[in-house]
Amino acid sequence: MKKSVFFLASLCLATGLLSSCDSNKTTETTTTTTSTEAAAPADSAAGMAGMDHSGMDHGSTAGASGMMAAMNTMMKNMDAFKPAGNTDHDFAHMMMAHHQGAVEMSALELKEGKDATLRAMAEKISADQKQELQALEAIATRLDGAPSNYKPQDAADPFTSKMKTSMAGMMSMGQPSGNVDTDYAAMMVAHHQSAVDMAKAELAHGRDTKLKEMAQQMITAQEKEIRQFKAWQAKNGGPMSGTAAVYECPMGCKGSTSNKPGKCPTCEMALVKKG
Repeated sequence: MKKSVFFLASLCLATGLLSSCDSNKTTETTTTTTSTEAAAPADSAAGMAGMDHSGMDHGSTAGASGMMAAMNTMMKNMDAFKPAGNTDHDFAHMMMAHHQGAVEMSALELKEGKDATLRAMAEKISADQKQELQALEAIATRLDGAPSNYKPQDAADPFTSKMKTSMAGMMSMGQPSGNVDTDYAAMMVAHHQSAVDMAKAELAHGRDTKLKEMAQQMITAQEKEIRQFKAWQAKNGGPMSGTAAVYECPMGCKGSTSNKPGKCPTCEMALVKKG
């Protein structure tokens, strides 16, 4: 896959998530990494088809750059994960990496943020997602060796397409403001929406009862937190500045969203700027 950029957020997993990573990498993602500077695992998901992270900017400032480092580490871990081709197994592994990103960003908010409301949210999010990480790890281990039921290298595969699309919001985020609280709120809105979309893909295509129950719980909890973050933004300041453009296929093909001009991978029509 191409180099990972600020946000996403990549699944690209999404394209399966991520597509153009170096297919020669061999080490599988370690989703329990706790340092935002940890090296990304080396195994590549050559074929989850195609999010381009090159439009993202790493920015600066201590807290903001730390937030971006956490997001970038999450994206690298997602990029490095090699899908096994089983929806439940791959969702569990990708969501572990996704959750770890939220834990790391929340730790930075608790360390450097000033707003009491956001600090309380960060504490709760960290505790909840650490608990879910343990449950996801147990399920992922149980599903090792599960039979294939989708095609992670096929951008037209319904599950692959939905996973890729789930990363679009994070891929289209703009420059950080430099304010830790403002950037945490903005990043977590995009991060949580990505998780909600991933969870909906699991509900639609997963088969493991326990994991689907967890996916529904994630949707309920994180949609509530998205509303809370947006309410905070309405009172204290909106999302990060300079939001990047989003380009979509005029025919509405799935998995065709990009943060820069190009052609739809399905119908090859030129992408058009959204809005």
